[in-house]
Amino acid sequence: MKSTVLALLRALALALVGAASAVAQTYPSKPIRILIAQAPGSATDVISRVVGNRLSEALGQPIVIEARPGAGGALGTEAAARSTPDGYTLFMANNSTHGSNPALYAKLPYDAVNDFAPISMVASVPYVLIVNPSVKVSSVSELIAMAKAEPGKINYASAGNGSTHHFCGELLKSSAGINLVHVPYKGSPPGVTAVAANEVGMMFANLTDIGGQLKGGKIKALAVTSPQRAPLIPDVPTLAEAGVPGFEILSWFALVAPAGTPAPIIKQLNAETVKVLAREDIKSTLGSQGLTVYSSTPEQVTAHIKSEIAKFTRIARAANIRAE
Repeated sequence: MKSTVLALLRALALALVGAASAVAQTYPSKPIRILIAQAPGSATDVISRVVGNRLSEALGQPIVIEARPGAGGALGTEAAARSTPDGYTLFMANNSTHGSNPALYAKLPYDAVNDFAPISMVASVPYVLIVNPSVKVSSVSELIAMAKAEPGKINYASAGNGSTHHFCGELLKSSAGINLVHVPYKGSPPGVTAVAANEVGMMFANLTDIGGQLKGGKIKALAVTSPQRAPLIPDVPTLAEAGVPGFEILSWFALVAPAGTPAPIIKQLNAETVKVLAREDIKSTLGSQGLTVYSSTPEQVTAHIKSEIAKFTRIARAANIRAE
């Protein structure tokens, strides 16, 4: 009896391996879509289109970018998680959908770790600590000194309550021991505009959102949140160099699929994505917008997501940041 059961199990295992192999040999045989949880024109959208175009050439099938914004990114992320795990629906995860959101919401309609099969990291871009030129500081240390001399007098903008911009501001407050007043806006561009108009004194803004205002002298950059200086603005120091050690928050992007997508397909997608991200035209196109392009193994994506959720959870608890 025991030997019969074992034989059946071996036969089943071989059948599953054979089925997976057959799927991999015919994949892809129809168009693929990449879901995003942000609006058209967002950094997530731009990255997905640039990478998707080259990945389409490599795979020999059209790749369509489908935006599902709403509910702070939960709408599109849930749609991706619930999609058929056959390799024809992918998702461009980011620091909101798979970092700050799990730290903010006790009940999300998706599990950032268990509902997805990672493929590869794609790119990252730092946030930049910007101030209005009328703020009489030229360094982070001077800004901190001003904030300590006048507690609660400096306002900082964000892209909304619970946004990564908000987390950056709260991390600076706790790291430097200062009191800043949070002023949430409906998105990053309105916040940057508010700083340029001197409605608020400062903001941690995504590097991709400040190019025009920075070149035009409407805002001033004091530091970046990455561990290394940003190639696009090499004269701007990191927060660590500016006297705030351990400060690292990035806007990042990773390609994932719904959990249960066959391993051979994930392997194929990883291999092709790695090749695409190694292309100089991809690095140049995204690099011109401040993005650093890089690839990884699926296992490294999982480790990164877990680390990000843990980091944002610590900041949220310390600053009492809650979802509204």
